Amino acid sequence: MNFYFLCLLLFNAEQRKQLVRKNILKILAPACGLALSGCTHLGPTTVAVDRFDYSSAIADSWKQQTLLNIVKLRYLDLPVFVDVSSIVAGYSMQTGVSVGGTVSTERAIQGNFFSASGQAIYTDRPTITYAPMTGEKFLRGLVTPIDPKSIFSLIQSGYAADFILALTVDSLNGVRNRAATVGSVREADPEFIRVLQLLREVQAAGAFALRVEEDKVKGSTGVMFFRRSNLPPEVLEKTSEIRRLLKMPANQEKFTLVYSPVLGTENELTVNSRSMLQIMAAFASYIDVPAAHLKDQRATPGVTSSGKADDRQPVSIKSSKEKPTDAYAAVHYHDYWFWIDDRDWRSKRALTAIMFFFTLTDTGGDSKAPLITIPAQ
Repeated sequence: MNFYFLCLLLFNAEQRKQLVRKNILKILAPACGLALSGCTHLGPTTVAVDRFDYSSAIADSWKQQTLLNIVKLRYLDLPVFVDVSSIVAGYSMQTGVSVGGTVSTERAIQGNFFSASGQAIYTDRPTITYAPMTGEKFLRGLVTPIDPKSIFSLIQSGYAADFILALTVDSLNGVRNRAATVGSVREADPEFIRVLQLLREVQAAGAFALRVEEDKVKGSTGVMFFRRSNLPPEVLEKTSEIRRLLKMPANQEKFTLVYSPVLGTENELTVNSRSMLQIMAAFASYIDVPAAHLKDQRATPGVTSSGKADDRQPVSIKSSKEKPTDAYAAVHYHDYWFWIDDRDWRSKRALTAIMFFFTLTDTGGDSKAPLITIPAQ
């Protein structure tokens, strides 16, 4: 027999009532605490978790979507972009407490009885809205070359000149960069490779800069200029070599940035900038496509002329049947995994740059595009 009920039988009626009241209070105290906990604010405690979890999830999915579309271009498949337009997270907490009991007289046969119970219901019901990026505005943003002024603004803000120009420029003053088209790859002119190296070195020395000049008729114009004062002789020699390789006047310091695939006038630096579609196609040419897919002509060829990876290549996208265990970004396509190694900082930097380049182009989706809302319950 339970010790508590044995005590109830031995005590008189008044003592039994006091013992029951004490035990009811012991049970009511934590039960009321449970109920009162529902009065606390639930929202503030979710901010830190939600902000970081959602931002990490969006960033990871953005990397995977970008990588998947690069792989699709190598297979002549249609790239599709879906944007996360809104996230609405709803939380609710319901608590309840019920207490009951019976205190009987001395002659009652049913004895004394009491009970207490509590419950708590927690609900997390986020609603995520997706917007397919389609329409004329988005397609025009994909195929329109990036404004040369925006490219050199990135360099001016601290990005390495050789890295940015190798990704975004097809030629400078007619000197051509490596280019990839459907089924073929054109290697860069040796002069272009040398110019990138020199620009990186003179950038580190602060020997050139960008200035944006406003004109009521022409609007904003980007102007690149070389500095001559307070520079060591070896840096001045490098700027002279850049002028010679790009066929720029030796004594001129100021050059207007102009979009053009050919050599311009003496006071211009013509920049044949790439579109986002061209940048992604150039990346796709570095994919390690499975030999079976090349043999079956599922994918276009895209290796370098030597047939080996170049140390200067900006990205290395690997493929394997097994899912990689240490990948920065990985996607599954045509029964293979395509991925970028998390220890390959060059490829990670290049993929991140592609996502950043999207902000330099007007690739906003059509505001009238259909929305896909998926309640996650």
